[in-house]
Amino acid sequence: MKILKSILILLFVMVAFTSCKNDKSNSDNNDLALYQCPMTCEGDKTYNEPGSCPVCNMDLKPIQKSTKTLSNNEISDESIFNLTSKWNTEEGETIQLEDLKGKTLVMVMIYTTCKAACPRLVADMRNIEDQIPKENLEYLRFVLISIDPETDTPQRLKSFAKENFMDGEQWTFLQGTTTSVREFANVLAVKYKQISPMDFSHSNIISVFNSGGELVHQQEGLGVDNKETIKTILELTSK
Repeated sequence: MKILKSILILLFVMVAFTSCKNDKSNSDNNDLALYQCPMTCEGDKTYNEPGSCPVCNMDLKPIQKSTKTLSNNEISDESIFNLTSKWNTEEGETIQLEDLKGKTLVMVMIYTTCKAACPRLVADMRNIEDQIPKENLEYLRFVLISIDPETDTPQRLKSFAKENFMDGEQWTFLQGTTTSVREFANVLAVKYKQISPMDFSHSNIISVFNSGGELVHQQEGLGVDNKETIKTILELTSK
């Protein structure tokens, strides 16, 4: 009887432990599971349970929100800092994208001899800067990457920065190689094509990355309403 009793107690403990473990696992999964309207009718608003969007009545779609906190030296799999290509700045320095870690990044791809879209993209970048309070600029970096690395040498980029009043500490211009530029354009979903020796057709996209190098927002078009872009930057740079 004592042996039987001991076996029953052991079985009870094992069942209770398994149940507790499953409850914790389910709880963790519930913490991670969020639901959001696929049309983002309510912006970034999420729900803890499935259902329908109160605006468009579409079924809410599950999204995953990781609760893992990365240390200061870690980067996620989605970070652009995983790219190991080297870039030349307008100051003649050689850096990797990871050297920009720690600041919110507002990035755009242009070329300095452009006479059509790029001047408007540059104006959009300056307009964004004008709407950011000075206390937030400390945590922000505007990065312009040339899609014409043969023409846009560091010296040329430096002159362009001065001509456009973009030579402050918060501005960085990058010259890469043909391969690194194409690689990064693919990351940003920017399409470009050389149509003459000095002319390119290209997408007009401004991208915002958090301090860990993860893409969080994109603004497409020229002279568009940048309200959401400003909102995203302020959220990322408010300390």
